[in-house]
Parts: sequence; C-alpha cells; structure tokens
Amino acid sequence: MAEFLLPANSRIKKGKHFPASGESTNIRRYAVYRYDPDAGENPRVDTYDVDMDHCGPMVLDALIKIKNEIDPTLTFRRSCREGICGSCAMNIDGGNTLACTVAADSIKGDVKVYPLPHMPVVKDLVPDLTNFYAQYASIKPWLQSRTPAPPDRERLQSKEDQELINEPAACILCACCSAGCPSYWWNSDRYLGPAVLLAAYRWLVDSRDDATGERLDYLEDPFRLYRCHTIMNCTQTCPKGLNPAQAIAETKKMLAERRY
Repeated sequence: MAEFLLPANSRIKKGKHFPASGESTNIRRYAVYRYDPDAGENPRVDTYDVDMDHCGPMVLDALIKIKNEIDPTLTFRRSCREGICGSCAMNIDGGNTLACTVAADSIKGDVKVYPLPHMPVVKDLVPDLTNFYAQYASIKPWLQSRTPAPPDRERLQSKEDQELINEPAACILCACCSAGCPSYWWNSDRYLGPAVLLAAYRWLVDSRDDATGERLDYLEDPFRLYRCHTIMNCTQTCPKGLNPAQAIAETKKMLAERRY
C-alpha cells in the first residue's frame, strides 16, 4: 500500500484512550484522527481498544463498533460496505483506501485511521469534497449527442467500443487517487486531479458521444491536465485497481494527435 503524507498539522496531540471492557483477549488498538472545527480545538488522535472476537473483520466494522458501543461522537462516512459507493475512503495504515475492503488482520500493530490527506476536514474522518465534486461537474460527465436517439432501441455500441469504457466507468469517485497525488495537493484549485481526468477520459472514448472536440478543448490547459507529472501514486492506491495515469497519458496523446 502506498504511503502518503497524513493531514498536515504539527500540533496533532495525543487524545483520549478508551480501554476494552471485560476480559477480552483478542484486542486491536485503533488510533483514530479526531477534529471538530466548531470546537476550536487542535486535532488529536484518540485510541480505542476493540474486542475483535465480537467485531467484523474489516476496519469499517471496527469503526462502526466504536461509534455504536464506545464513542458515539466519532464521525465518518459509510454506506454500501461492499467497496462500491466510495463513501468510506480514508487513510488507513498510511495509504488511501476504502475502510470496508481492508481487513484489520492485514495491518501490523495499531490500526492508524486518518481522513484523506491534504483536504479540508469537515469533522473527524470526513473530508470536504466540495471542490472535488465541482471539478467533476466541470467536465460535463454525461452523454452529449447531437443525433436523436433511435425511436425503437438504445444507442448501440460494438463490443470493442464498449470495452474501451469498461475500466474508466468503474471509477467510484472515492477520491483516494486525487488525495494521493502530490500535484493535486499543491494545485487542487486548478489541476483536475486523476479521478476527474479518468472520468473525462471515459467520455472521450465513448463512441456514442459527439462532444469529443469540446471536451478536449476544455482539458487543453497547463493546469487542468498537464499538471500531471506521472508520479503514479493514483494508480498504486486505487482501491478498484484502475489506472488513472494511463487514462491521463491517453488523453495527452489524443491532444497531441489532434495538433498534427
């Protein structure tokens, strides 16, 4: 798992410790980032001892147990618990991933859980994705066709054309890749980031879409696309095994071929 910088704050302090109750023997300690901007206090790391004999195997199961049985003030996002929705994206054991797909047994020592790095924190493990979603909306992630739809069937594709969009369409917008990209850390106000560029590529290669020229015009910018320096963190950390770096490279190739 790739290791990334954790939320930058030299004043993160040691917080509360919540010991396990009873005579449990299978205990795992979870060190969890806590921050409430409304409280006016600096971030801290609280530690929780969790009885894994009475808990599901995934990190998300432990976080749910902590919230339900130990500390109801802990805040995090989650929904499907199946690695599909992307809601529980966090920095776990130094890497960006989905809490519902990481087994606690795969981590040695204390399980360290932080929000996605280099994003504003709404509270605890919840990053502010407002800018991320605005960038996603900016690429117009919907089919733009100038030809009317067939009256009696769907818009058809060949099997080969459909296979081109299989991988980029599998992105769940969890933001793990963008939060792991140094170029996005320093230029998130102008660089679209790997997740959004992967989504843009999905429409560039869709044979049913008629806005390829306009989409490329929007991306041809020193920051929106070309701030990518092929560091490859995005591909290494993607919990779905996708390759945003390759999609970005293919987009650059499409722009280069259009010029000549």
